[in-house]
Amino acid sequence: MNFDFDSQTRRKLGYQLIEVVDRFFTSLADRPVQPAAEDRIYPPRLSRLPETGEDPGQVLDHVCGELVDNGFHVPSAHYLGMMNPTPTYMAFLAESLVAALNPQLASLDRSQTASRIEAETVRWVGELVGWQTAPSGTFTSGGNEANLSALAMALAAHFPDVIENGVASIGAQPVFYASMEGHHSLDKSAGLLGLGRRALRRIPVNARLQLNVQELEAAIKEDLESGKKPFCIVATAGTTSSGAIDDLPRIHEICRRYNIWLHVDGAYGAAVLFSNRHRGLVRGIEQADSVTFDPHKWLAMPFSAGLLLTRHHEVLERTFSVACPYLQKAPAGTLPDNRNISAQWSRRMNSLKLWLTLRVHGRRAYERLIDRQMRLAQSFARWVANSEFFELAAPQVLPILNVRVRAADIAPQKIDALHASIIEEVNRDGQRWISAATVNGQSVIRTMVISYLTEERHIKDLQASLVAACCSLGLESKSSTAPALEPNAVQPTMPSRIQLAPAALENVSPA
Repeated sequence: MNFDFDSQTRRKLGYQLIEVVDRFFTSLADRPVQPAAEDRIYPPRLSRLPETGEDPGQVLDHVCGELVDNGFHVPSAHYLGMMNPTPTYMAFLAESLVAALNPQLASLDRSQTASRIEAETVRWVGELVGWQTAPSGTFTSGGNEANLSALAMALAAHFPDVIENGVASIGAQPVFYASMEGHHSLDKSAGLLGLGRRALRRIPVNARLQLNVQELEAAIKEDLESGKKPFCIVATAGTTSSGAIDDLPRIHEICRRYNIWLHVDGAYGAAVLFSNRHRGLVRGIEQADSVTFDPHKWLAMPFSAGLLLTRHHEVLERTFSVACPYLQKAPAGTLPDNRNISAQWSRRMNSLKLWLTLRVHGRRAYERLIDRQMRLAQSFARWVANSEFFELAAPQVLPILNVRVRAADIAPQKIDALHASIIEEVNRDGQRWISAATVNGQSVIRTMVISYLTEERHIKDLQASLVAACCSLGLESKSSTAPALEPNAVQPTMPSRIQLAPAALENVSPA
């Protein structure tokens, strides 16, 4: 078998890999996100299971070449479409060390140092939330698992018998609430928890794409009158499509009034807690019972790194603790066994990459990153507001922009197709990548700043590409009188001006 190789082979393969990684990181500021459209390779079939082995150096060289030359590169500075970052180099080193040491975090007696580092990292991030009690929590595979775990905690807190006897013991339909813009992992969680996806009540949003608190309270009253049992409100701090942040203080007041668990899905937006300048955007998060936080978004961690944070340690442990006779129980007064505060059992050490990055760079490095990306997004928003071709479809709150064409008298399905064609043109040569979204029922072009390598020049390159895409589709500006915004001007809640005369919609494929 010789799975471990000899020392000379290990070192040779290690140097071979580090050379590839070093060249890749060096290239990221200007590397195309993917090959041009005509060069993208989608293999028609998969190969068969190898019966015998090949030379490890050649296999490693081949797969590195395939992934680098033909891959889709989320870490590129030109990746401007979704919430996937350029990983820090310390995170890469941490992941390599974790893979080699393979610590098992299920039980404390087999992971004393790894468990201490994880608990320390949870505390570092949790203390930023501002709870009066010591924070608790666990690393997860991402926001999906964190939201699922938070809902399980909310159920256990309101209906203690549910842990042993299931949702049938509640005696009525439990329901919870989130905005129409909240993450779709909540729908999945409702199904997986046995509540049924209809237990999630989606509440309309206001003009700023925040959960409408008046309609929220009306829905709660209606459910109580019909015999349902509200147990949780999920507020969002940084929606996936637009970056909107719900009104956390007002939602907390409703939770207090009706004795409902408040969970804040801050998978993306809660990272502003690292910035003293911008942490006020999530004012009220300290009133939450639990918080989802994804370091593999704005904190530049590689997949996967999610966090579930809470101020209710006893609920966390009661929800997930299971007696296990073949594993030694953690001594009293020490850290808990991780299997007893997590939906996972055997689990890798996802905390080391963030812990190591924070040790090497500190909180202030993230503060500078967040502040700079906010400035880039604000500058981009001013360009859009003054553009002959585009307008803002929603307020810019975080470094996410929702853009749409200034098109008059065009049916919504044609707008959808027009946006899709513009995105296809922008992404065609592979240099950069942006995405589409639907925000409050409207089609938008979605762009964002997420890589710590992205600079003003990358934004200007995207702007030029957007304009070129409009021209190539035959769109002509009707005038150049788009309203100018001063640097500190208040952004419109939703756009009303229309400035585009579509001269060649026949160039646009039907939606």
